[in-house]
Amino acid sequence: MGDEPRINPLALPIPDAAKVLSKAGGRVIRADQIETDVAAGAPQNDDGTINLITYAAWLARERGRGD
Repeated sequence: MGDEPRINPLALPIPDAAKVLSKAGGRVIRADQIETDVAAGAPQNDDGTINLITYAAWLARERGRGD
């Protein structure tokens, strides 16, 4: 396989989560945006990493609130 490190979408450091989301979403997502979401209640793992699945679910729920 290559020398590229494997990523774990269930436990990404915030800067790495921002990079992955930027590549997947076609727009720039900054680490400070995710940190703002965490401060607003977005789920974060005990070690400070982000689970992209639970984070995406949280974003969808928040968007559905229409605030």
